[in-house]
Amino acid sequence: MFQTLMITFREGLEAFLIIAISLIYLAQTSRRELIPAVYSGVGLALLLSALLGIVLARIGAISSFWMGMMALVAAISVIYCTVHMSKMGKFMKREITDGFNKASEQSSSRAWMIAFFFSAFMVGREGVETATMIASLAAQAETSHMAIGAVLGVLLASLLAWAWVKFGRRINLQKFFQFTAVFMTIFALQLVFYAFHEFTEAGALPLVDNAYWHVATEPWSPEGEYSQWFSYSFGILPLGWLIYTYFSDRKTNAAKLAS
Repeated sequence: MFQTLMITFREGLEAFLIIAISLIYLAQTSRRELIPAVYSGVGLALLLSALLGIVLARIGAISSFWMGMMALVAAISVIYCTVHMSKMGKFMKREITDGFNKASEQSSSRAWMIAFFFSAFMVGREGVETATMIASLAAQAETSHMAIGAVLGVLLASLLAWAWVKFGRRINLQKFFQFTAVFMTIFALQLVFYAFHEFTEAGALPLVDNAYWHVATEPWSPEGEYSQWFSYSFGILPLGWLIYTYFSDRKTNAAKLAS
């Protein structure tokens, strides 16, 4: 039970925090009309991940090669999103003052579909990893206990992500983009390490000793020590950032009132 709880919490936290960052971004740029697209993408990903988990529990996990491909595509998506957010951050204040009407004029069905598929893909990637790992445990533990642990893990991850969405408006926008750029860049690097690890397991990389590099990158695998501690930090760092910005803004406002 505890093992599945930690798996779903760790994987769910990574996915939901990225979605939370997207929701904060849309809210602070007055593009709330795209928020339903994000929720729809998340809902579809959760449904498909649950169905995949049932299938994998019966037939076994998908190949390492395709896990590596999905991680690599996800890394590219995260890097693109980071660059896009950094560019938009330069004009963020102007866009906010322009208001909801201007944002609505710029929106389109294409923008809705991009938000939908990005959200579905990011959550779906974590869902596939979760389903694969849980499927490998299904024959070793009580299924009912695993289900309880999995549900609790998802609830904890979504609760922390909800806190980000709820209180994200209090975050200093400039500091927010600085932090998220670092956060998402490191996350993308982790995905690249993971993709490399999976490709070596599949023996798919030419001109290298796949067996050697597979063992060397084992700590970066989903069950590896580095990967686990890195994932746990996703919960600590955002919470610490919220606390820091909250007290920093209070101190700044108090100084303004005193003067």
